[in-house]
Amino acid sequence: MAYDPRKHHRRSIRLPHYDYASNGFYFVTICAYQKQCLFGEIENGTMILNGCGQIVADEWQRSSQIRREIELDLWVVMPNHFHGIVIIDRRDRETVITQKRDRYSIPFQKPRSLSSLVSGFKSSVSRRINQYRRTPEHPVWQRNYHEHIIRNQRSLQQIREYVQNNPQLWDKDCLNPKNPSKW
Repeated sequence: MAYDPRKHHRRSIRLPHYDYASNGFYFVTICAYQKQCLFGEIENGTMILNGCGQIVADEWQRSSQIRREIELDLWVVMPNHFHGIVIIDRRDRETVITQKRDRYSIPFQKPRSLSSLVSGFKSSVSRRINQYRRTPEHPVWQRNYHEHIIRNQRSLQQIREYVQNNPQLWDKDCLNPKNPSKW
């Protein structure tokens, strides 16, 4: 079937009109392609990274080194997904961005925004993992990602606890392929 922009357009799952480049705390979850357990395994409540998982960890840590506006809070690589809390702090930085778009265009990625961080992270991880596995152009991540804007200290604390405890709760995780109650 030929591409028709009136039928085949991706709808954004982002909060409409929210500036994802604005200062704040964000919680992201990025899933592996087809939720395959590519990054390691959980043993006794501890995540054991394999080579691919180590690439994910390395690239995430590198993100804050190459993006001045990004600070990393708690994060965890899981067997088939990744969770991270990101702090965007753009104070004293120029933020003038303009681009004309029509109604069929792919949503614009604002530089130094959450979407540009995730896009760059996914791209660099995919490239390195495909080199490591010798599988050029093979998908590593699912399309898109889940995000949550952290609006207060209570929410931040709950999400930090969730990230920190995620490996211990793997048996009950809906993303665990061995969990009989998975979605």
